[in-house]
Amino acid sequence: MIKDIPVFTISLDFELYWGIFDKVPLADRKQYFANTLRVIPEMLSLFESQQIQVTWATVGMLFAKDWSDWTNAVPALRPSYHDNQLSAYRLKEEFGRDGSLKDFFFAPELVQQIHQTPYQEMATHTFAHYYCQEAGQTVEQFREDLRAAQSIAKRQGAKLESLVFPRNQFNKQYLRVCREEGINAVRSNPSDWFWKQTVEDKLSKRIFRTGDAYLPLGKRTSYPLSSLKIEDALPLSIPASRFLRPVDGKRDILNKLRLNRILSEMTVSAKRKECYHLWWHPHNFGSHPVRSMADLKIIIDHYKKLEQQYGMQSMSMRSIYEYVTGR
Repeated sequence: MIKDIPVFTISLDFELYWGIFDKVPLADRKQYFANTLRVIPEMLSLFESQQIQVTWATVGMLFAKDWSDWTNAVPALRPSYHDNQLSAYRLKEEFGRDGSLKDFFFAPELVQQIHQTPYQEMATHTFAHYYCQEAGQTVEQFREDLRAAQSIAKRQGAKLESLVFPRNQFNKQYLRVCREEGINAVRSNPSDWFWKQTVEDKLSKRIFRTGDAYLPLGKRTSYPLSSLKIEDALPLSIPASRFLRPVDGKRDILNKLRLNRILSEMTVSAKRKECYHLWWHPHNFGSHPVRSMADLKIIIDHYKKLEQQYGMQSMSMRSIYEYVTGR
């Protein structure tokens, strides 16, 4: 039986335009992603100075230098979604001729900076922002996607041991493949009903997921590490606790509510010797980068107080796996 300790973990879904291409036109988000590219080094500097372990679940396509390099890295077997609009592979035809746009699709220097920054874990968000619950795709296509992600990461000296499913489409049937392809830990969803089957994304679920960020509508978000199940041939599932919602530029009261909710939950977690798992996308800082970074500093400062008062520890997903399994 492992000893329960208070833990603070952060996982980030690093994807740039690959993460929203099927929802938002790129023309509407150019400044948004330009801000994102500038704010990520600020995050890294903060995490390093405060010794914060962070798991960067990175879309594999971001490792490529350009569209030519991307072409050489893609797997032969691609997802056969019934809805082709979900496929990231169609974007080359749409955007590949305009070299001025490549920074919204490729970030090899930034990926390398993350990999070389102390306390940061380079992880995967699949190669092609792969949707594991969408109709048409297969488990073998998923396997080839993971192999492509591992291959392109290996070029930068990175071994991917943790995974976050895009759009939180957690698929238990694919866990064995994850482990066979080198993944030891995956982020799973909270146990509340409004986090089940995110691919359906019904209005009622979205309302409750949003509301729970401000008011206690769901279950307690933290959990003891001893509750994590170690299963043979499967990666360790590490549930998320809270999504750090983007700054609302018009409603300060909502910003305060969401931030106070996170700080309060962190305190409860520390007192109960439980794990608190915070996550967001780096591009969520794109609309209001200065205010977003100010909020992040408040969260990190609060963690440092909990570290002093209750012995809370910062752990990446890989570190949690190693602690729970004794490796």
